[in-house]
Amino acid sequence: MKYFTLIVLFVLFSCGNKEDVLLPKANVTIVADVQDHSPIYIFFRTKGKDTVAEVNRKNSIISTNWILNIDKRLPLRLVIPEIMKLQEKKREEKAHKNEMAENYYSYADTIGKNLAFIPFTNVYYKISKPSNGGFLFYFKKGSDLVLINNIKMKRSEILNYLYSFNFAINPKIVLIFDKDMSFEEYLQIKILTRELDTFNKELAKEYIY
Repeated sequence: MKYFTLIVLFVLFSCGNKEDVLLPKANVTIVADVQDHSPIYIFFRTKGKDTVAEVNRKNSIISTNWILNIDKRLPLRLVIPEIMKLQEKKREEKAHKNEMAENYYSYADTIGKNLAFIPFTNVYYKISKPSNGGFLFYFKKGSDLVLINNIKMKRSEILNYLYSFNFAINPKIVLIFDKDMSFEEYLQIKILTRELDTFNKELAKEYIY
């Protein structure tokens, strides 16, 4: 409960100072607590008629877990390139690298009334259309349907569909997201389909186009 209160206070206090971050919301907690972390903020900004993703990482420490607090209104086409820059910087660091340090997205659990986190350390983003191969999951902005290798179904049916196959070897899972999708919708999909991560144990590629 205290974390949820902090979220509200942060937004109200920050709005008065033009530093608002509206966190995505979901109805489940994946990770409840992250120790030894550095906060990074990606703000929603407008310049004229344009929307801009503004990054504040001045308090980040390479050797710690990183928590990315990202405004839910930002479209993926703006926020993912900034996330990729942050990932690259941390992955290429040699002097202070900590192999145990993870990266997390933060969000508000509306049921538990607390701040929650979901890891994305092993996700590699691509700003392009993927080539064919494996199971391609395409998520379109604002749609409850997902296209899986030219078959449409509800997002909630994905796991049942996948587990209906008797795989001798786990297939390659490729997630594709509409570049105009909001970060909140993206994170809600990631939470809903988090079991897909077990098919890509070492790393997962996600495409934005």
